Amino acid sequence: MSETSAPRRWLPALGSPAYHLLLAIVAIFILGPLGGISAAFMNFSIGFFIGGQVLAGILGSVVTLPYGPEGKHGANYIQTMASSVAGMCAMAVLVQAMVWLDLPEPPMWQLVLYFMCIGMFGVGLGMLYTPLLVDRMQLAFPSGYAVANILRALTDTSLLKRSIAKLGGGMVTGYVVGLGALKVAAMETLGVSASTVGAGMIVGARIALPALVTGLIGLALKPRLVEMGWMQAGDPYRKIGFIIALGTILGAAGLDITLILIQAVRKYIRESGAPVADAPDWKRVNMVRLVLWILFWGAATVFLGHQLLHQPVFFLMVALALCFVFVLVNGISQGISDWNPISSAFVMSVFILAALGLKDAGVGLMCASILLIACSEGGDMQQDRSTGWRLGTNRVVQFRYQVIGIALGAVLAVVLAKVFMAAYPILRANQFANPHLAGAQQWQSAMTYKFVGALKGITTAQPHVITALKLGLAIGLGLEIVRKLLRMNRRYVAFATGTRAGRVTDFIVDAFLLSSPYASSFGGFVEIPTLLWWSAGGIIGSLYDVWQDRHKAARPAGEPELSSDMSTTSLVGGGLIAGDSLAALSVGIYGLLQVIF
Repeated sequence: MSETSAPRRWLPALGSPAYHLLLAIVAIFILGPLGGISAAFMNFSIGFFIGGQVLAGILGSVVTLPYGPEGKHGANYIQTMASSVAGMCAMAVLVQAMVWLDLPEPPMWQLVLYFMCIGMFGVGLGMLYTPLLVDRMQLAFPSGYAVANILRALTDTSLLKRSIAKLGGGMVTGYVVGLGALKVAAMETLGVSASTVGAGMIVGARIALPALVTGLIGLALKPRLVEMGWMQAGDPYRKIGFIIALGTILGAAGLDITLILIQAVRKYIRESGAPVADAPDWKRVNMVRLVLWILFWGAATVFLGHQLLHQPVFFLMVALALCFVFVLVNGISQGISDWNPISSAFVMSVFILAALGLKDAGVGLMCASILLIACSEGGDMQQDRSTGWRLGTNRVVQFRYQVIGIALGAVLAVVLAKVFMAAYPILRANQFANPHLAGAQQWQSAMTYKFVGALKGITTAQPHVITALKLGLAIGLGLEIVRKLLRMNRRYVAFATGTRAGRVTDFIVDAFLLSSPYASSFGGFVEIPTLLWWSAGGIIGSLYDVWQDRHKAARPAGEPELSSDMSTTSLVGGGLIAGDSLAALSVGIYGLLQVIF
């Protein structure tokens, strides 16, 4: 081992108990809470969250850099645990949905145990399907591939320093802007949101602008919708727009998942005749123990859900059974398209349970939560395994890190829900029933809005809601069919990729004319000011990427090409999100301390 790659004498040896303790401390006390706070904040403020794998991978590489190339496994363990914490913390919106539905709030320890059991069940299912999706079918899992590239590349000290500088700069900016938005009246009036801008920078203009177009169309259609009786004159468009938007997602998802399953079956058949080599040590998993793990945590979920939370055993069992289908389907979707439709799984499970006789919104929330958490953590498990597969990381050890992350994340999810809602009472107010609440602009809570709206739909007879859902299904399915036919046209593809006029035309088609239903649907869940900041971030990010492509210097020979997840816009955008969330948390904690003392 070279002098530059040898670990310092004061660092524990690779693979030793002290080594794993060091990694766990960094993940549990620093990167896990940082990613968890950001994920919870994003769900409360915007309504979706961005996983913290990249941020955790980069910062974790700081710890493992002295170990040289072999440090990539340690950084992978850190990002595995930290991203599990973040994924669980994003589930804090389930507690918010409970409040919006005026349900009695169980003691915190009961919710922690329930969430933890579901998370453990979900990672077990994710690991169960790993040999099929990762090893046998070798699905791409684009984000897992990106993280693997990042962990390989970050053995370069100079690259690591540049990455941290961009992340740190974004975090400082996000923190300052976040404080100003919460404390400066002028900024509060404008609804400035560093996290919304940051998220827009990450996704780019092609994804950000369609949502604004949808919001503006909804605004223009409001008089007609009021005339039809679908909404009241003073209601924001999202009062009914979220149902149409939800329908577009389900319509597009139905087509995509069908095609994905067909593609997966063909891939499996094509490779089924290939000889299966003995699994190397790093890949081996005891399947008997894994099955027992799934059975134990599934039974624990039903037991706690029934005994502590008083939910019907039948609906709990149905939700668990649906997980076996949705974790596989969502895993294939994420493996091929990098898209894990967890909110669609939640809503679909609500409709399935309603078809089986469910009438109670509270039961629907607690049972559909099983699908939401299991699909989120199961998909995260498979994505992390794809990273480990590319790096040769020990699969059992990685599983243990993820399990610890689930346990910590379950605690933090409930704690952060309580802290945020205590510090910002607007989060406890039902925006679905009261759309004009002061202060709601910065806390759109679009995911909670979606869940509560779907659950309200099964308890109230509103024919126009079903009509709006069918309309959205038709729009989403139609758009996705046309988009796919267009992408299959060789002449159009050659035109769109071969000329400047073609690239401009393709951008106009994507952003304004035939936008992806997944991108445009966001405009049905939040209001116009949020969409403006979202679009601003997308435009800034895309313009910077274009400028950088035109002015970048030639890459030296032998230097690895960086993943798009390590681009300046992605790193700065992620930093803005983290900084804004920390600003909101610090202001909230300060306010709580003033009340207490």
